[in-house]
Amino acid sequence: MQFAEYDQVAEKFASFAKDTQEYKLMLLSMGLSGETGEVVDKLKKIINNEAGVLTEEKRAAVALELGDVLWYLSQLAVTCGVSLEVVAQANIAKLTDRAKRGVVTKGEGDTR
Repeated sequence: MQFAEYDQVAEKFASFAKDTQEYKLMLLSMGLSGETGEVVDKLKKIINNEAGVLTEEKRAAVALELGDVLWYLSQLAVTCGVSLEVVAQANIAKLTDRAKRGVVTKGEGDTR
């Protein structure tokens, strides 16, 4: 599935109590943060309780949470007027530039 198709299909599942951009931005950013926390929590438990062993069952559970992260990210991008495809392309360009300059793991912030 391409990002453009995902954005379009995922948007069908968006439902908001208020139809303002401010409300959508708030709700989607909070949802993205919450779902990201759920991924981190699952991984924390795998590391602490399972000695870092990622079984197929645990991998599937993490993948489901990553899907929720993807949905919120997609809808936040759409609400901001940008597609995940554009976001992905810009990110690869940024990473490529950093790699060429040898600052992939060095420095801080967006301008490294």
